[in-house]
Amino acid sequence: MLDVKFIRENLELVEKSTKEKGYKIDIKKVLELDDERKTILTEVETLRMKRNEIAGKMKGGRPAPELIAEGRKVKEELAEKEAELDKIEKVCYNDLKGIPNIIFEDVPLGGEECSVEIKKWGKNHETGVDHLDYAMSRDWVDFERGAKVAGAKFYYLKDGLALLENALLQYGLSKVLEHGFTYMTVPDMVSSKVLEGCGFNPRTSEQSDEYYIEGEDLAMIATAEMPLTGYHMDEIIDEDKLPLFYAGYSACFRKEAGTYGKYTRGLFRVHQFNKLEMYAFCLPEQSKEIHEKILAIEEEIWQALEIPYRVINIAAGDLGAPAAKKYDMEYWSPVNQKYQEITSCSNCTDFQARAVNCRVRRKDGAVEFVHTLNGTAIPLARALVVILENYAVEGGKLKVPKVLQPYLGGKEEL
Repeated sequence: MLDVKFIRENLELVEKSTKEKGYKIDIKKVLELDDERKTILTEVETLRMKRNEIAGKMKGGRPAPELIAEGRKVKEELAEKEAELDKIEKVCYNDLKGIPNIIFEDVPLGGEECSVEIKKWGKNHETGVDHLDYAMSRDWVDFERGAKVAGAKFYYLKDGLALLENALLQYGLSKVLEHGFTYMTVPDMVSSKVLEGCGFNPRTSEQSDEYYIEGEDLAMIATAEMPLTGYHMDEIIDEDKLPLFYAGYSACFRKEAGTYGKYTRGLFRVHQFNKLEMYAFCLPEQSKEIHEKILAIEEEIWQALEIPYRVINIAAGDLGAPAAKKYDMEYWSPVNQKYQEITSCSNCTDFQARAVNCRVRRKDGAVEFVHTLNGTAIPLARALVVILENYAVEGGKLKVPKVLQPYLGGKEEL
């Protein structure tokens, strides 16, 4: 969420950034509504003062009938105005939270096709094995029974593939611990306050990705980023404790709405998967450097797995609401002969922190909002796709990447 004062002082910038991100919001109308809210708030405060004055006059004796009548009238007017204020405050809040974060100056403008490749690593493989055909031939994945039990795009992992998933997790965990992250398991559900605080506002209702719990103020998480964002909600952190680095492991649940036309075969895009997520709370002046650090860790992981990839600076029109800047890492798919997303990392500046009220107390006593960042260490289902495409032998066994062998009892093949 953006500060309304910041919006007023930087109206042109906010309007431009909102448009570049693909959101159709009349920022001026939002500010006009906020002006109306302020007017009603002033009226409410005036009536409250008058009520208190009348209450003071009524003390110590029997009040005059005129004073009682005036007090009753003020009470009725106040109740009416407070109800009006409550209504407009909710509308203002909803309108404000719909305005996306502003973008950094080095974010490319335009839609998805305008994202810019900034680096490449590794030699692209010319041939590979289709992950789904291979996994089914080994009886390592069962989508049919997954659909019988939970619906389409749910699945069971078995035997070698389930063991490989665990090895990937253990390897990813060893890397984030090596870089000073604190490991956490997290709740698989969050409240609407946390969900909204994360800023996952779809551009259209058809793009809403969350599974909601009927009758409860809860939703299944789409990423560990959600509960990690809420971890320090309504807290003030001392400056000398920042930055804080967390690695959250969780199941992730996604409807995968709005993915028409995207690659969805097998395990690449499913409704439930496990993921190891990196997250940072930091000082505003630290966030750009930490963004590069998170990207470097992601690169380190995939270089050790010997997977060719490229890094993309995501264009404004493909950024979500919270991110001021986002990098995607895309691996080279030898099966599809193109680059496909494997991880991402985002700098959300103070956008999420403002919504969940997470602040820092400076050494001089000043209090301000922290910055938050997130990045994927290992998206396990998608990582399995990558390993199978690059290491499986058609009609034969799966070669195990060297860095994963210690987590599979030293096995070189599965």
